[in-house]
Amino acid sequence: MQSDHKAVDMPAATEPYLRIWHTVKLIPVGRVASYGQIADLAGLPGRARMVGKALQAAPKHMQLPWHRVLRSNGHIAFPVGSETAEEQKGRLQSEDIVVLKYRVRLVDYQWQPDLAELLFGLAF
Repeated sequence: MQSDHKAVDMPAATEPYLRIWHTVKLIPVGRVASYGQIADLAGLPGRARMVGKALQAAPKHMQLPWHRVLRSNGHIAFPVGSETAEEQKGRLQSEDIVVLKYRVRLVDYQWQPDLAELLFGLAF
């Protein structure tokens, strides 16, 4: 019975995750977005935590730029000094994004999609 339950839930989980993955792929090099911003742009307002879960569940072959997604205050969401936090910090710095104390100044680096991106890049 449990396997039937999972089979029923998968299609419901797939559509929001696909929206999130598509939106994250649109973040340009040298820019960042917050979990909440991605949720909003994916047509899933208030679902910032789902963004984190979707990124964690993304297949490796998608090569999503997960490192460009931060907390709403610009902080890296992983524990300071952890391997993942260091990897994210390094990836951001390789895109010329300044990271100080595991934080990015969103006023300087936050992705602000233009009208064309909103109309043609996002399908939600």
